[in-house]
Amino acid sequence: MNMSDVISFDILISAMKTGNQSFGTDFLLVGLFQYGQINSLLFVVIATLFTVALTGNIMLIYLIRLDTRLHTPMYFLLSQLSIIDLMYISTTVPKMAVNFFSQSKTITFMGCEIQAYVFLALGGTEALLLGFMSYDRYVAICHPLHYLVLMSKNICCLMVACAWASSSVSAFIHTLHVFQLPFCRSRLINHFFCEVPALLSLVCQDTSHYEYTVLLSGLTILLLPFLAILASYARVLIVVFQMSLGKGQAKAVSSCSSHLIVASLFYATALFTYTRPHSLHSPSQDKAVAVFYTIITPLLNPIIYITGAVRRLKYDFRSLCSLRINNIKSCS
Repeated sequence: MNMSDVISFDILISAMKTGNQSFGTDFLLVGLFQYGQINSLLFVVIATLFTVALTGNIMLIYLIRLDTRLHTPMYFLLSQLSIIDLMYISTTVPKMAVNFFSQSKTITFMGCEIQAYVFLALGGTEALLLGFMSYDRYVAICHPLHYLVLMSKNICCLMVACAWASSSVSAFIHTLHVFQLPFCRSRLINHFFCEVPALLSLVCQDTSHYEYTVLLSGLTILLLPFLAILASYARVLIVVFQMSLGKGQAKAVSSCSSHLIVASLFYATALFTYTRPHSLHSPSQDKAVAVFYTIITPLLNPIIYITGAVRRLKYDFRSLCSLRINNIKSCS
C-alpha cells in the first residue's frame, strides 16, 4: 500500500464518520493538499496564484475596454481569452479551497457532472482560441495589407462562436457518456476536481473503446491547434528575420516567443493527460500536471499581455507627445 492509498483510505473513513447520508451517490475528492504545515503553505501559494490570476484577467479586460486603441482583432480575441481564464480557474480552485477547509470532501453527483462539463468546455474553447490568436499574428505580419479583411469583426466573432460551440458540444457528449457509466468500484476521486481520466478509474467496466474517443478528441482539439500555432509562428519568424528592422524583429520575436511558451505549456500538459492510455495514469502525477493547465496558464496569460498592452500604450503616448512637440516647434 503506497502513501496515496493510505491518504485516500483516511479520507474515506473521515467522510464516513461525518455521517453524510448521500454518501452512496456523492463523490469524494481527495484534493491536491492534505492537512499539514507544508501543505498549508502550498495552499497559500495556490490561493495567492488564484488571486493574482483573477486580478490580472479582470485588469486586462478592463484595460482593453477602456482604451479604444486596443479595440483591435488581437485584443478582442485576448479579451475573450481572459473571460475564459476567469471562468476556467474559478471552476476548480474555489471547490478545492472549500474541501481543504471543511471536514467533508464530498461533491454531489450533479455538481461533479457540471464541473466536468464546464471544465471540458472551457478548456476546449481556450485551446481553439489560442490557435485563432496565432492565426491573427500570422495574418498581421505575413499579410498586413489583407489584415482588415481577413480579421474583420464578423470573422473574429465567428471564430469565437465556433470555438465556444464546438467545445461545448464535445464537452456535452463526453460528460453525458462518462456519467452514464457504472461507478461501482468506489466514489473516491483521487484528484482535486472532477476530471474525466480520474473518473474513469472508478468505472467497473471496460472503457478502452471510449478511451480511443478521448484520444481522438484530444488530438483534434489540442494537437491540431498546437501544430497550427507552431506552423504560424514558424512562418512569422521567417518573415520577420527577412526584414531589416532591428527593433521590429526584437518586438515580434518577443511577442511570439512569450505566447508560444504559454501555449506550449498549456497544450503539452493537457495532451499529456488526455492522450495517454488509462493504464499509464498516476493520480499524483495527474494532479501535478493538472496544476499547469488549470492554474499556471490562466495566471501567465494576463501577465504577458498586460505587459504588451501597457508597452503599446506607452509607445503611442510617446509618439503623440513627440508629434505635438514637433508641431509646436514648426509653429514657432
